[in-house]
Parts: sequence; structure tokens; C-alpha cells
Amino acid sequence: MRWRPFAFALGNRARYSSMQGSFQNDDEVIRRIMTTTRTIALVGASKNPDRPSNHVMSTLQEMGYKVIPVNPGLAKQNATIHGEKVYPDLKAVVSEYPSIDMVDVFRNSQDAGGVVDEAIEIGAKSVWLQVGVINDEAGKRAVSAGLDCVMNACPLIEGPRLGISGPSTK
Repeated sequence: MRWRPFAFALGNRARYSSMQGSFQNDDEVIRRIMTTTRTIALVGASKNPDRPSNHVMSTLQEMGYKVIPVNPGLAKQNATIHGEKVYPDLKAVVSEYPSIDMVDVFRNSQDAGGVVDEAIEIGAKSVWLQVGVINDEAGKRAVSAGLDCVMNACPLIEGPRLGISGPSTK
């Protein structure tokens, strides 16, 4: 059996190792997010079909989620991605969609902190930082504000791993 540093839960929203202060995802939180989420704001959306954010957006739509793309440059062009209007920021999204369940972040780790702060400000229920996006301080702020948080993971991997194919129909 491999030794693991003691970890404590923060309101069942995330785990931080007491040895390193690093974030650990929680399957219960992932399951809750993926089954209760209906509306997702995807920050860092791309029109380029070769980009991961483009593929994740279309697949989440196929799974039954409403996915709203956020990209300031594309919003200036009045662009759409997969049939959805692109918004410049989360505040613009909530002007038309008052309830955002998840903010899915395709930005670099440093920029993710500002996105998490904006997600807190608009009253999002959760933040999901994609594979390679790690910002422990932002994760702590999200959890302290009452948001569920997943970091360095992709819903297209985690959903099937946990037997989740889309939002709950309940």
C-alpha cells in the first residue's frame, strides 16, 4: 500500500493535502457537478475544430448540456460556435442566462485565477479547470466561496470513468 499524505475535505467540495497544500479532485464532487449541471459557460472556447475546447464543447452539447462559449476576441466578431453565440466574458453570459451551473476553464493556470474570481462573482455553482490547468489558490477561493471545484481534469474523461453520460433527468 502506497503512503499518502493526510488530506482533509473542505465541505465535500475539494481536498487539499496537509503536507503540500495541493488540490485533489473528489469523485463525489465530480459526480454532483456532472449530474446536476445543465448550463455550462466554456471560457477559452475556440472555433478551430483541432482545439480541445472545440471538441469538448460539441461533445458536452451531444451529452445534453447547454454550453455557452466565452472568448472576447470571437465575441467582437459576433461569432458563433456549434450554433451558440460567443460572449466576451461571464458577466455578459449572465445577462442572458442568469443561472450558470458550471464554468469550464480552458485558459492557462495563471489566467484561471481571474476566471474563477469572475465565476464566484456571477454566482456560478462550480468551476472546472481543464487538464493542465492548475491554480491551487483559485481553487481555494472557489471552495471558500461555496463553489464545487474540479482541477486538472476533463469531463469527457471523468464522466465515462464514473458512468455518467450527461445531466440527470431527475
